[in-house]
Amino acid sequence: MKKLLTIASVTLLTGSLFSPSTKAFSGEVNAGAGSYSTVKPSNVSDVQEMIYKTSNITGAMPTNDWWSSTAWVQYSDAQYPHPLAMINESAGLRIYNPSNNIEGLGGFTKGWMNDIDDFVLGHTGTSSFGDTKVDGFSDWFVTNESKSGSNVLNVTYGHGSPFVYATYEGGDPKITLPSIPPTVWYGDENSNVLGITTEKGSHYALFGPTGSTWSGLDTKTLTNHLNGKNYFSIAVLPDNSLETLKKFEQYAYSHVVDTKVDWSYNESTSEVETTYNFVTEAKEGSNEGTIFALYPHQWKSTNQPLLDYTFDSVRGTMKVAEGSSFKTTMDFNGVLPSLPDLGTYDKATLASYIDEAQTEVDSSTDTYWYGKRLGELATLAPIAEQVGDTDAANQFRQEMKAGLEDWLTASDQSGNLNNERLFYYNDNWGTLLGYPDSFGSVEEMNDHHFHYGYFIKAAAEIARVDKNWASNSQWGQMIELLIRDIANADRNDETFPFLRNFDMYAGHTWASGHAKFFDGNNNESSSEAMNAWAGLILWGEATGNKELRDLGIYLFTTEMNAINEYWFDVTGENHDPGFTRETASMVWGGKTVGDAVWWTNNPEEVHGINWLPITGASLYLTQYPEYTKRNYDALVAENGGEDWNVWEDLIWMYRAIENPDDAIRQFNARADIFEPEAGNSKANTYHWIHNLNALGNADPTITADYPIHAVFTKGNVKTYVVYNMTDSVKTVTFSDGATVTVEPHQFNVGNGTGTTDPGGDPGGDPGGDPGDNPGDDPVINAFDQIEAEQYTSMSGIETEQTTDVGGGLNVGWIDNGDYLVFNRVDFGTGATGVEARVATESAGGTIELRLDSIEGELIGTVDITPTGGWQNWVTNTGAITNATGIHDLYVVFKGETDAGMGNLNWLTFTNDPVDDDSNVITADDYTIEMINDGQNAKFIFTPNAGSSAFVDFHYKVNDEVQQNVRAVKNGENWEYTVNGLQAGDSINFFYTYEKSQLAYDSPWYEYTH
Repeated sequence: MKKLLTIASVTLLTGSLFSPSTKAFSGEVNAGAGSYSTVKPSNVSDVQEMIYKTSNITGAMPTNDWWSSTAWVQYSDAQYPHPLAMINESAGLRIYNPSNNIEGLGGFTKGWMNDIDDFVLGHTGTSSFGDTKVDGFSDWFVTNESKSGSNVLNVTYGHGSPFVYATYEGGDPKITLPSIPPTVWYGDENSNVLGITTEKGSHYALFGPTGSTWSGLDTKTLTNHLNGKNYFSIAVLPDNSLETLKKFEQYAYSHVVDTKVDWSYNESTSEVETTYNFVTEAKEGSNEGTIFALYPHQWKSTNQPLLDYTFDSVRGTMKVAEGSSFKTTMDFNGVLPSLPDLGTYDKATLASYIDEAQTEVDSSTDTYWYGKRLGELATLAPIAEQVGDTDAANQFRQEMKAGLEDWLTASDQSGNLNNERLFYYNDNWGTLLGYPDSFGSVEEMNDHHFHYGYFIKAAAEIARVDKNWASNSQWGQMIELLIRDIANADRNDETFPFLRNFDMYAGHTWASGHAKFFDGNNNESSSEAMNAWAGLILWGEATGNKELRDLGIYLFTTEMNAINEYWFDVTGENHDPGFTRETASMVWGGKTVGDAVWWTNNPEEVHGINWLPITGASLYLTQYPEYTKRNYDALVAENGGEDWNVWEDLIWMYRAIENPDDAIRQFNARADIFEPEAGNSKANTYHWIHNLNALGNADPTITADYPIHAVFTKGNVKTYVVYNMTDSVKTVTFSDGATVTVEPHQFNVGNGTGTTDPGGDPGGDPGGDPGDNPGDDPVINAFDQIEAEQYTSMSGIETEQTTDVGGGLNVGWIDNGDYLVFNRVDFGTGATGVEARVATESAGGTIELRLDSIEGELIGTVDITPTGGWQNWVTNTGAITNATGIHDLYVVFKGETDAGMGNLNWLTFTNDPVDDDSNVITADDYTIEMINDGQNAKFIFTPNAGSSAFVDFHYKVNDEVQQNVRAVKNGENWEYTVNGLQAGDSINFFYTYEKSQLAYDSPWYEYTH
């Protein structure tokens, strides 16, 4: 089993972690610009000093585990490693098999230990041990020692193991049943192995050493006489067949002495591979390996051959395998620092919510509630940048910096110990304790991943735009100290235990530090755990620490799969049929709860606790909209309707996953009067709902070769979003073949046609508002397709999802006098024509194209003519004169009335239009020729500036399903033939082509056969 290293002294701690610097008070340890204290502040609580451990445990003590109560109390509370359950008592180890007694009772599922259980594994040399202590541990196994004088019982057990292993000093194994003798169906007094069935119908095999014998088989107390040996094992069996007993006997003397998890993230495939290793010691023979049971999130993600055995559990069916290791492979679908600026919202309204947020005054004091304030600010800052409010973005970030720096400095302005906000390192347990504390975060060591996760996530948002602040010489060391407290991945680190909050076998975190409950440990807000792991990912990527980034990806991906299986049960396979709720609000070792949280049974909070905080890293919630509908409908039924009392903003955001129109309706009805949840804001609520309305939900079937990404699907339209955290241009390839090219510190626009800054490019305007510094804006090529929704500024319009070819958004709700502005449009040596993609159900109007101001030079017009529907699209054309060089382009709408002119999807300028006789398109980068060959049409793409490494052809025939193919290289040409056409067929198409190692998309073109 694993033994932790000791902390030799505070000097070792400071010397090994950080560069030495001047201390303001004795006990302050400097870390870059920050510091922590090794002296506890006066008049505050501390975690208990007593740790029940033997001298074999020398160093930081694990907490927040399924077995943690053994270290906190004289014996232990109940533990649920599954498929077994056990509790350390004065008489020994009480063992129970919940598998036969899982039962759903409406609002919860029970699988806990009853007062009358299967039996106690005791010791013939004593009837009472003074205590039980932790004697060793590995990643998902534990060894405990019970001792009375020279009589010693050591027991080893762990997650997924049907075995309990024991060694003895001073006596023999004693099995004591509660009321009646067991049924012995295999073996007798002279055999070393027994097969028994207990009063509750559970089947066990009892494995004494070869040559050992039994006594008391017709009583409630069975004794194995070890015959001079010291080892013994027990296995719970899935049935009472001789074949099954013999299978388990193969591994009964192969005792597990170590378990270890390893993980890796393959960036090119976006896969997380996790390897679970068992190290065994053969007490007899030479057999290696063991039998183990896999949870649903494991067996659904492995190629490990499975045996024909299963166990029931409160997590669902556990399937059984054998060997020394197994692997799981899971897809990572990316996270974003914020949602992009692609929503159907009104920018002016969104800006007003940012203004409202600027007036907030926060009075939070402890690590949790102040953490939630940091979380709110971290979502507000990028939204402020998207509406061009540089002052607000700077204000939000400055508040985050000031608050974090206060917490991350142990001394006050006078150099004394800061008794108001600081972190204190407790070297007895090996933990960082934040003051002021809350919810038992100090005395019980609860919820560190929830509290500190908000700090880490906020620091990641700062690091996105200010790498100097996040450097080791500034505040990076203190942030990474918080990370090490909750998720230390270095097994040789002497200061913190390995992955404190994360249970690597169960696949999720535990909240209680001590697990002192008869139902085992628990975890409530799974979403706040995900917030912490997203913080690790974003921090690691922003600071260039790929080791931390990949740790976050492992934790995020694994916990996401566990959440979908055990909290949400999205497939409906794991929750007991008698469990009538659509969500688990709390997961315990011995039960699943769906009708309450710690403080209330109010349905809004029961459901919402596993959604908050909703951010750009919460898109995993959107992957199963069918489940979302079931969950929302259940909430409405439990609440008696949609008259929400609390957290209505979170409910609307969740509603937007499956029905954004209804979410918008509910939001609009109460926009002026609702109070957001404490860690949320009106701006974030409005921004999220309208982005999902425009983009749809995250697509779990598509990944990318860069982790800061998302793929949205709405109907048949996919939108590929990347935020480039790096300092160089990045081309990201998705698993379905799509690519996008992204500028440094920016989001891409649409599906790879350009980039836009969401704010926070550290090399330029921190507000990211193109209107403030037009000279810094990227130049727009007038001859590329200009998407209407990618305006620099506007007046009067809104955006919506379009059904036009290519998908994405169009602008609509256009009234007389409304306008769009596109900064720095380059007309080159002159444009001669314009094409505009329009649709309208009304009388329409005219688009005026003007240079540099709303009343600037008129260079041309395009008519919006009736098309028979708001999404019935046509391309109208117009002539252009006097358009050369770079100008700000004003697109001004003129109509007969003040309402309902029409919609605009895109426009593009031409200077060498299609030659209708030869069907040739000439652009700056390429020439395209279309050749009519009866029922076929050949499309020939010729690069004009040298060869291309690839050319992809994307097309739709008569607006049917889009096809995406690689064109065939023929000399310098790239060719593709569309077969089976008829006269009059319409083909819409565009190309993706390589030029100077970057990928570009052409505009959409139309060809009529």
